[in-house]
Parts: sequence; structure tokens; C-alpha cells
Amino acid sequence: MSLPEPEREAEAAAAIGFDLSECVREPIHRLGMIQSHGTLLAVEADTGTVDTAALNTLSLLGIAAEELVGGPITRVLSPEHWAEALQVCAQHDAAGLVLPVSVDVAGAPRMLDVTAHRQGPLVVLEYESRAVAAPHFPHFYQAVRRALTRLRSSTTAVECCQAAAREIRALTGFDRVVAYRFDGENGPGEVVAEDVTEGREPWLGLWFPASDIPPQARRLYRDNWIRVIADVDDTSVVLHPPLRAGSDLPLDLSNSVLRTVSGFHLEYLRNIGVKSSMSVSVLREGELWGLIACHGYAAVTIPPEMRAACEFFGVAFSLQLAVIEEREQAEALTASRERLGRIISRVTSELEDSLLAGDDALRDLLHADGAVLCRGGHSTISGMSVPPALLEALRVRAAGPAPGTVWSTDRLSEEPDAPDDLAEDGPAGVLMVTLSGSGDYLAWFREARPTARQWATDPSRPVQVGPRGERLTPRGSGAVFRAVVRGQCLPWTPTDRATAQELWRTLTGVVLRHEAELAALNERLRISNSDLDSFAHVAAHDLKEPLRGISNAATFVLEDAGAELDATTVRRVHTMRRLAGRMDDLLDSLLHFARLGRGGLHRTRVPLDRVLDSALDVAGERLAEAHVRVVRHDLPEVYADEARLYEVLVNLLVNAAKYASDRDDRTVEVLVAMLRPPAGGPPQQTVVVRDNGIGIPPDQQREVFELFRRLHGQGERGGGTGVGLAIVRRIVERHGGELWLDSAPGRGTAFFFTLGQEGG
Repeated sequence: MSLPEPEREAEAAAAIGFDLSECVREPIHRLGMIQSHGTLLAVEADTGTVDTAALNTLSLLGIAAEELVGGPITRVLSPEHWAEALQVCAQHDAAGLVLPVSVDVAGAPRMLDVTAHRQGPLVVLEYESRAVAAPHFPHFYQAVRRALTRLRSSTTAVECCQAAAREIRALTGFDRVVAYRFDGENGPGEVVAEDVTEGREPWLGLWFPASDIPPQARRLYRDNWIRVIADVDDTSVVLHPPLRAGSDLPLDLSNSVLRTVSGFHLEYLRNIGVKSSMSVSVLREGELWGLIACHGYAAVTIPPEMRAACEFFGVAFSLQLAVIEEREQAEALTASRERLGRIISRVTSELEDSLLAGDDALRDLLHADGAVLCRGGHSTISGMSVPPALLEALRVRAAGPAPGTVWSTDRLSEEPDAPDDLAEDGPAGVLMVTLSGSGDYLAWFREARPTARQWATDPSRPVQVGPRGERLTPRGSGAVFRAVVRGQCLPWTPTDRATAQELWRTLTGVVLRHEAELAALNERLRISNSDLDSFAHVAAHDLKEPLRGISNAATFVLEDAGAELDATTVRRVHTMRRLAGRMDDLLDSLLHFARLGRGGLHRTRVPLDRVLDSALDVAGERLAEAHVRVVRHDLPEVYADEARLYEVLVNLLVNAAKYASDRDDRTVEVLVAMLRPPAGGPPQQTVVVRDNGIGIPPDQQREVFELFRRLHGQGERGGGTGVGLAIVRRIVERHGGELWLDSAPGRGTAFFFTLGQEGG
């Protein structure tokens, strides 16, 4: 017997050694062939012109494919039926429509069923012979209705699957029906329920490798409820023309009921003794949960009414299974709410400290071995240690999805972004809920839990030598392979995911409430600060006038009556003038400090070298008098208000001159480095002004930034009002930056400051 093209490809693959990647890459929706018990026409929806035809149209429709292509569809389908097909396909792009039609072949009428669906600009019509009168759909409907009634009595997901396998087998007559659940989107599958002819080897509890159903096959199962193979030894029929006009690809048969399947899959079925098969997809929230797989040991053609009934059952079964799983999930979530409530009750605006407060409550919520809260680039960890590279990989992953998105894996090492340094005793699985679009997240970790599984084939050798060569061959051979799965944690359940999302929702409410309270406090603080700025400005401005009068009056007394005054009175009047001058200096400083809070910033990219040169025009003379040498390194551009940055540098350079030590090599350095601020977060561009002067004692380092605070006497170290570093701090804070110092007596002082983010 000559082999059809897919089988010849499979045989060729066996001859040179089977490569599983061939299965993954195979375009199974564009094989260019259909099963021979029917025929196919693809028709342009706009014109009704036949675009593509299967080469067996002559035997089924009485007209050769070459003659049909390019002609009107009304030669083999009545205008009324064509109009009906167009109407339904216009409403549902991939919905099936079954039309009973009659055609004359060699003068004899033939009854056919026509299934129609839309595929892009084409309407695909698939004709199947009706050899015997089949029961009408109401017959199947009643059977399905009775089956669903029995299905609703199931209380667990496993019971529901077992009922589905039993009812589908009773409905279709297949020899074996199994409910097959996938372990993850691309994972292996487990037989969770089975109904099989007596005497056949049971498959219940067996696992099948993920390679048995490659990704493109799973996509088709997700998009189509039913896939039927009438005869694994069928000689497939080629389409004419083999490639679409204007394309180098065959017709897309993704939604075709007659689409032939991969030669590798046909060989797989032969090697387990299957002659015919049908698969009914089970979907959960739009994703493929599993399959109801039906196997027959004889060829069988499933009529459209039976397919429709099984599709209806599959939809209803998926909904019923979802209801059961949601109920189980709700019950488990209710049980976890007490733990959830204890966690939420202690949450404050200090989220890190309150959420991961020194106990295991957060970890126990999901039965995890570790947890981490990442906010603003800073991570707080509880429980097992987590590599920094993994924390960063999760931060990058969390930056994409919307807040509240849950992502999990129980095989972390298999993820493409998993770091290479995962330890054997480290995290094997992670469940993460995103907190913000900037990469904040909350995550739980589980360590590896070795799990024993029974496989229908050796999972390390999914390809074995079978009767026709090297093939995907197991399976049902009587051999059961027991293997321990390592590097995998206990699976995250839907309840775990729901609990994590429930915690996110509650945290969002708590945090938003705290943020609202904080916003109100900030607004009151802003008003208070504004009032204080206004008061300081008015007070400093208005007090200068009477103070000037006092100083002038003292001067006039000395000029007009100086000779008549005794020495004590003259000394007191001079003290009055000196104190008035001192008060005037303080008011000038206060006025300048107040103005810093009232004016806006004009921030641009400015060369730090240029700003330093301007600052040295003022501070350079003081530095030279103190014999302090300026050392500058390569200075980049910074994003700042140039005038305010100039003030910062002048104050810091003058301080370096004032507080120089008694040594020969007196220096002050100006440089820029990438440093992490004391408050945490990622490294930032930081300006450093470092001297080797007298230094500051640790207990006085906080005081130096206070207004009018000097650590030396009025006449010591060049004098001053004690407002310089307070001005520096205010300017840096106005930029959204941070200011800190590092100092020790006799070791000098280094001032560090950042200038906030560009555009901030």
C-alpha cells in the first residue's frame, strides 16, 4: 500500500533518526490535505468563486477540482444554501454551520452534509457523505441532556471528569475515553479519569510526556472544541491548487473538521493500536485545561450531529468543571481568609515592617518557604534566602503587567529569565503578584519537593523504536515507568492565586487609604510651610527697618555726644551697633533662606565644571588664604538649577576653607560617582565634595544642617551665621535629592548630594 505524504515524511524521519523538534515546528494547520471521507471547497466570500478544491470532488460532487476552481460555487451548492452560509459566517468568523444538501453524481442523487466556516476572506465548505440515515439532533440532544444531568451530581473535579468520560463513551461508542489534564500550559498530561472496554489495559493515573502534544497542536485544541480522525490509515486527499494564490503557503485549515493530522501523530496512534479517535477540548478561562480523548479500535466516521452533540457536551462540561473548581476555590479561600484577616489587621503605612513582621504569617498564607516585598527597588525578605539576580528578574517581569496580575511557576529553573545561580536548596517555584507598573511586587517561594509519577513511557526517552522505526511509541505497552520529578515545588493552586490576588486587593485599599491620609497631611504641611515661608520673609524684611533705625541712632549718639559720654557708655553703644549688625546679618540669611522656598527651580542639563568655576570665583580666595588645594575629577553634566547648584558649591567650598586642619597637604576634592543613597533604592548620580579638614564629631553631625547652628564660637573659624548648610540641604531637597555626610574628627568631611531624577 502506498503511504500518504504525511506518513512518508514520518517514515523518512525514522530512517534518519527521529527529531522531536520536527514535531514542534510542523505547520499542522497548513498540511494541504484533508481526510478522504469528505471533500472541501474554499470560496471567496465576496464573489462566490471557488478558490481551492480537494482533488476528490469528482467522486463526491460529480465535478473535478480543476473544473470547479475559478467557477461559481452555485454549481454544487444552491444559491439559498450559499446565502445562508454567508449570513451565518458573517456573524461568527469560525462558527460551524451544517447544511443538508443533495447533489447529482452520474445521474444519481447523493445526500451530503455541508459544514461551513469563515477563514479570512474565504468561506470553507466541507462536504461529507451520509451513507446511512443518522439520528436527528434532538436524539443526541436528549442523550447529552441526560448526561449533563448526571454530570451536575458530581461534587469534585475528579468525579466530574469520571462522569464525563463515562457519558461521552456511552454517547459515542468509542472503546476508550479518558479525561486528560495538562500540568501547566506546556507541561505533560495526566489521565485523571477513564472509561474503557473490559479487558483493555487501564491508563488511569499515567503521565504522558509534553512532547506527545506539541504547542501548535495545543493551540488548535484551544481554538476548536472537536478534532476527529476517522481512520489512521486513511489516504489523505491533496488540495488544488496546493498553494494559495499570491502566497507560498497552503490553505489554512485551522478550523476544518476534515483537516488531516500530522503523520507523526498518526504513527503515534498506530503504535498504541488506535484506529480512530476524537478529542473534545476542555477549556478554563479561555485556556486549554485538558482533553477528553476518545480512542476506537476500528475506523469510524462521526456524523456532524454527533460532533455537534459532543461539542455541546464539551462546552457544558467545561462550564461545570469551572463551577466545581470555583466552588472548591471559594471554600479554600474562605478557610484562608482568617489568616488573611490577621495579616491585613496589622498593615500600616510602613508596609515592609508590618506585612513581613518577624513571624511566618505571610509565608503560611500560601504554605510557602519564603516571601519578599519589593518596593522602589528595595527588597524585604522573609524566610528562605533568595538570590539577588532572581529578585531583579522578578522586578523586570513585574514591570510589564497591570497591577494585580498573578504569575506563578513550579519549575523556576525552566523559565527563560531564571538566573544561573539557583541553588539546589533555593527557590524551585515562585508565585508573584504585581503591585505597580514600575516593578513593585509581592512574591512567595517554595523549595523543591521531589514527586513520584507513573509514566506511560520513559520520560527521559519519549522516542523509542517501534514496529515502523523510531517513533513516539509508548504507551499502553504494559510497561509503567516510575520516575521522581526533581527541581519542582508543590504546584500553586487556583486557591493560592486567588488568595494572592485577594491580598493585593485588600492591600490596595489599605495603602490607598493611607495615601489619602498622607496626602491630606502633606497638604496641611504644605500650607504650614507656605505660611512659615511667608512669615519668615515678612518678618525678616519688616524687622530690618527698625533694626536699621537702632543702628543709625547708636551711630548718631556716638557722633553727636561721644566726647560727653563716659567709657562704659561708649562701650555699650558700640556693643549695640555690633549686635544690630549681627542681627542684620541673621535677618539677611533668614530672608535668603525663606526665598529658597518661594521661588521655582529652572532645571537644565548644565556642565558641573562650569558651575564649579563660577563657585571658585567667590570661594577661591578663601581657599587660597587657607592654603587648601582644589582637586577636581572628570565632571559630567548634571540636571539642576544652575544658580542654586552654584550656592551649594560655594557653601561647601567655603566650609572646606573655614575648617581646614593644621597639615601641609590641605585639599578639597569635587567628583561625581554612582552611589546608593542611605534611604535605599538604586544607585544614583551623586556629587561628592570631600576635604581633609578637622572633621565633625559623630554626635554633632545631625546638628550641622540646622538653621543658625554653629559648632564653634562666633569669632572662631571665620565666623558666620550658621545658615550655610541649612541652605545647602534646602536646595538639595528642592531638587528632590538627598544630602548626607561622612566625617570623623581629624579625618575630614565628605558631603554627598543627589539632585533627583531628570524631568522630575
